[in-house]
Amino acid sequence: MKKATKKATKKTATTAAKAATKKATTAAAKKATTAASKATAGKADGEPAAKAAAKPRKPESRTALVRRARRIDRELAEVYPYAHPELDFENPFQLVVATVLSAQTTDLRVNQTTPALFARYPTPEDLAVANPEEVEEILRPTGFFRAKTKSVIGLSKALVERFDGEVPGRLEDLVKLPGVGRKTAFVVLGNAFGRPGITVDTHFQRLVRRWRWTDATDPDKIEAAVGALFPKSEWTMLSHHVIFHGRRICHARKPACGACPIAPLCPAYGEGETDPEKARKLLKYEKGGFPGQRLNPPQSYLDAGGRPAPPLGAG
Repeated sequence: MKKATKKATKKTATTAAKAATKKATTAAAKKATTAASKATAGKADGEPAAKAAAKPRKPESRTALVRRARRIDRELAEVYPYAHPELDFENPFQLVVATVLSAQTTDLRVNQTTPALFARYPTPEDLAVANPEEVEEILRPTGFFRAKTKSVIGLSKALVERFDGEVPGRLEDLVKLPGVGRKTAFVVLGNAFGRPGITVDTHFQRLVRRWRWTDATDPDKIEAAVGALFPKSEWTMLSHHVIFHGRRICHARKPACGACPIAPLCPAYGEGETDPEKARKLLKYEKGGFPGQRLNPPQSYLDAGGRPAPPLGAG
């Protein structure tokens, strides 16, 4: 009797999870289709949607740019109310190490690798005296594992020698750690210490240029230009919204324009697939019903229909 009850409970939970995923995906797709339709409204008869959206625009005033940029962020906040850093971490040390390891690989691969690393070396003191060859073997799946091993052992030694084993909460201190640049520092400051910062990763750079928030290519100049468009208090969540959108819809090679909820606000609409049905097939992670990047995501993400990523080696 107990076995039957347990089996029924498991079946009910599975059914509920599938229903939540379908509901989230359907709602997002409906909003994206409506937005994409608005983006092509008013075009000349017989004119292709992509061509209509690609027409040259008149120069945008500074005030108009600020308004459009902030509206895009508000729209993305509605689409991704559960946006979060996609690296698994439990403390500032784990986050700074995971962020260093995320260079030239996916957050998913880092999340699949760090459990073994932190189980063996849970503190800066442990990692600072680790055998490099043993660390290299653990980090091998992340790529560039020799350089990354040198960085994480080096930053651990620096934390022990200069900061009593604690991750500092100031930008000027963080960027002095081996392997830590401004991007990594702002990830740590914003998500481990609650101090605003803009994370200019490859997704962020691609999208803000597509949206014509800036034409800069240098990360520091992009950070300054975008930061000037928003209140400082919004910088961290802005970064999450933009990066989430870049990973899920506005892809590098083939953006899903026809499934984009901010299509009417995007100067680059039409660079990717504009057909709503075809565009929906390009969606990734929770928008497409696939597992996300984290093995241990926030509950809000799970409530929205997102699924945890599988551990390393899972079939």
